[in-house]
Amino acid sequence: MILTFLLLLLFSNGLSNRPDTSILYSRIGILIIFYSLISTYTTLYITYLDKGIGLYGGLFNITAVTQVFQIFILIVCGIILSMTSFYPRKRYIGDSTSMIDTLFKKVKQYVNIINKVSEQFTIIEYALIIIFLISGASLLLASGDLGSIYLCIELQSFSLYIISSMHRNSESSTGSALTYFLLGGLASCFILLGIGLIYANSGLTNLDGIYSIISDSEKYINYSTWYVHSYVFYSLLLISVGFLFKIGAAPFHWWSPDVYDGVPTIVTVLIALMGKIAILVLLLELVQYTSSLLHSAIQYYSWTTSLSISCFLSLIIGTVLGLTQTRIKRLLAYSTISHIGFMLLALIVHSIDSYQAYIFYIIQYIITNLNAFLIIIAIGFSLYLYYTNISEYNNLPEKNNSPIQLISQLKGYFSINPVLALCLAITMFSFAGLPPLIGFFGKQMVLTTALDNNKTILVLIGVLTSVIGAVYYLTIVKTIYFDKSQYEKTYMYLDVSISNIFSITLSIINLGVVSFILIPDELLNLCNLLSIITYSIS
Repeated sequence: MILTFLLLLLFSNGLSNRPDTSILYSRIGILIIFYSLISTYTTLYITYLDKGIGLYGGLFNITAVTQVFQIFILIVCGIILSMTSFYPRKRYIGDSTSMIDTLFKKVKQYVNIINKVSEQFTIIEYALIIIFLISGASLLLASGDLGSIYLCIELQSFSLYIISSMHRNSESSTGSALTYFLLGGLASCFILLGIGLIYANSGLTNLDGIYSIISDSEKYINYSTWYVHSYVFYSLLLISVGFLFKIGAAPFHWWSPDVYDGVPTIVTVLIALMGKIAILVLLLELVQYTSSLLHSAIQYYSWTTSLSISCFLSLIIGTVLGLTQTRIKRLLAYSTISHIGFMLLALIVHSIDSYQAYIFYIIQYIITNLNAFLIIIAIGFSLYLYYTNISEYNNLPEKNNSPIQLISQLKGYFSINPVLALCLAITMFSFAGLPPLIGFFGKQMVLTTALDNNKTILVLIGVLTSVIGAVYYLTIVKTIYFDKSQYEKTYMYLDVSISNIFSITLSIINLGVVSFILIPDELLNLCNLLSIITYSIS
């Protein structure tokens, strides 16, 4: 369905002479996503999708897990498109503003306010690339063949490369997009090498066929056929390296802070969420189907131990290096690395409870990160009416596309907009894992499950890094509430606010973060059901 609408939009753009705008295409994209969301939800029959439904000769396999996360992907992209489908702020001048004040005294500041429209409002292809991204991520979720996995992950990756480099007049955005493209291509090489080794030794690319080869380790492991499992698991090691590269897990994380900080904030949201959701779900499937072979020493140290090492490094590096950051998007990049460490900790345990914790942590990661970046965008919009004499703030590059770049720009923001300040503080508390917010329950579930399965060292590291990481989250809260504001309002009678749809979206997401403790049953039951289905399929 999405592909059909995508072709129609492409023909409309290529064959029509109408001066279509980016906002028009974004609104059409929202309608496409909304219709796809309804269709996906109405086909979510868990009873019939229990064991999965194969499509196109096994290239794709539809399960309840893939359907649920496809719904989350559609919701995330719909929210992001809504940010560019409606002007993010209302602009009007009060009746008390005189014509002389507007045209002569402060005309320069007023023109700056009017011109501060992010470049995504002038790029027609913006919505088309996001729909390409949805197509790649949705197909990757359901991929049941190594060939379709590689093609879908490249479709998703190239959509992110293109959207990162769309802001052609931005030197930092172009440089970050080039870095992302080169290192993402390197990660794809690892994935392709692993796929090639499996195909060269088995002649198979279908995942079901590969799982059947290694399903009975005792039958195949002997002196003459020991390589049958060795090449499969060494190939899985290469594929896992590529996946860890793509999601920015340590020690393959070095591209992440630079790319997060260089691209516009609205693009950072896509990289932080859409670049990771489908791969994390695919990793769950790979670990589950190969978990019966963990007792073999050769296989163990070549496959799941790589995830354990990455978990250990992600927890430490994401926490320690985050303490030194002064730029907010770089700090959120290291925060993401730390969160990936918690996800990997749940993934390597291999139990129904750990899979429930893993799925729940992915969902709360989506909610809190989306909320954090949208609040940063909203704060940037609200500061268009204010000026400061601090040259460091005034000389920041790419202020139109990334208004908030430094943590110090948030000093005293509570006095400017108490509601947005409270929303950001709630999100930071959730990141830190403070009860009763949703982030606390995510970490609590992961650590409890790991402790029950004798992962004591990793649990201890997780607790320590969670406590240490709370420092830089609370530093942001302290900056907002207790530091003195360095901004002054440009106009007395000019008012600027974010759009209604932006306000409603932020309100709903923050309500979900805060009120989870009051109505936890629905989300917990969903995660429990998906974990049981995943655990029982193999």
